[in-house]
Amino acid sequence: MTTSKRAAAIIVAAGRGLRAGAGAPKQYRSLGGRSVLSRAMAPFCNHEGIVAVQPVRNPDDAAIFDQATEGLAYRAPVDGGATRQASVRAGLEALAAGPERPDVVLIHDAARAFVTPAVISRAIDAAQASGAAIPVVPVADTIKLVGESGAVEATPSRAHLRIAQTPQAFAFEAILDAHRRAAQDGRDDFTDDSALAEWAGLTVATFEGDVANMKLTTPEDFAREEARLGAALGDIRTGTGYDVHAFGDGDHLMLCGVRVPFNRGFLAHSDGDVGLHAIVDAILGALADGDIGSHFPPSDPKWKGAASDQFLVYAVDLVKQRGGRIAHLEVTMICEAPKIGPLRESMRNRIAEITGLPLSRIAVKATTSERLGFTGRQEGIAATASATIRLPWDDNALLSGGSK
Repeated sequence: MTTSKRAAAIIVAAGRGLRAGAGAPKQYRSLGGRSVLSRAMAPFCNHEGIVAVQPVRNPDDAAIFDQATEGLAYRAPVDGGATRQASVRAGLEALAAGPERPDVVLIHDAARAFVTPAVISRAIDAAQASGAAIPVVPVADTIKLVGESGAVEATPSRAHLRIAQTPQAFAFEAILDAHRRAAQDGRDDFTDDSALAEWAGLTVATFEGDVANMKLTTPEDFAREEARLGAALGDIRTGTGYDVHAFGDGDHLMLCGVRVPFNRGFLAHSDGDVGLHAIVDAILGALADGDIGSHFPPSDPKWKGAASDQFLVYAVDLVKQRGGRIAHLEVTMICEAPKIGPLRESMRNRIAEITGLPLSRIAVKATTSERLGFTGRQEGIAATASATIRLPWDDNALLSGGSK
């Protein structure tokens, strides 16, 4: 791929997209454990040929936008306009006002969550070669031209019909000028950038798209893609974890991420949160990736007094890096005191906050040891945990015995 020219991407995410249901714009809906917007943006943010990613959002969506794109690197979002065309122009003007204008720009709909690096590379190459190009896929179904009465008037040949997709790719200055001219002429009815480019006199080439790069529009689209993503995660694993800490001096305990006032503290290298430690161990076990001590050695001084939520964030990220999802987390606290029942929902909420999982996938339980053993004598607290995760099948990992 030729990468001599600077390529930027505009992600158009200002639409309301309520036809998909769920009461929120579709780009912010969760799909396979990630927001649609995150799935749409990440391939551009991570592509070596893209030097800048410029999102365009609705001004009312600032908070939810930040949440949906957490962890991605991109330019400060700009507010969109009343139409898609106005939103694209806002993105183009933001790039034009930047420190260095790109040579090529790719314009992508946030509702297309399955764009691949290969399509992005082809878009960059096509724009550099032709100045204006769009990804297309062949029409598989027979198309009918229907009149106002509902009667079929013609059956066009599929040989020359194509379905247009995004990212649509252009020489930056040419598409910027086309958008400015359209605005000056009062034309705001273009729903597709290639149509605007055609109106402006540009010849639009085509390149190979991807049938999976579909636009998510209806509830049925989401249901179908959820099922497809779920089927791809066929490697279902369960891990277990255990942790224990003795009491020492102190005035509180950290339990499942919640600060609990108490007349003792934990004797521990970190904050001693047995609940989170057990969950982390369970996740690592499901990944066949060691245990919490191998990733965060107690001999390392940098973990002295460390908050255990960062250990759980790390474990969750490992699952994501493997292309997987956490299906369920369960932790059981074993102690005589403090009483866990009144704290249960706070603990569930805190674990949900740390992991990004819905509450329906998190269980916190408690039991005693009937006054037997060290927990029965109130010398400390123990915790057991289980984690169920789903990963893509990886025959190479299976043959080699795991990730490490």
